[in-house]
Amino acid sequence: MKSSVASLDQSIVRDLPICNKRGLHARASAKFVQTVAAYDAEISVERDGLVVDGGSILDLMMLAAADGAVITVSATGPQAAEAMEALEALVAGRFGEEA
Repeated sequence: MKSSVASLDQSIVRDLPICNKRGLHARASAKFVQTVAAYDAEISVERDGLVVDGGSILDLMMLAAADGAVITVSATGPQAAEAMEALEALVAGRFGEEA
């Protein structure tokens, strides 16, 4: 898992593998957005060169991130570290779904 912290804007960047069977579908995207909304942070998500707003269900679904895909999540703001930790746990926990 790639991890970096940029010194100029304090961005936190993580590569997160999607490991639930249905990928980043509507329900999983909604849980991602709910998690983002709980923190004072700006979140963007990238896959295959397409960068979207991590606070938008429709934007996240546009990524078409299936099981096995890797998304790159970037966080900035006062609670960027906390938001990233919560998002890492959400994705690693398969969005609360079985396999």
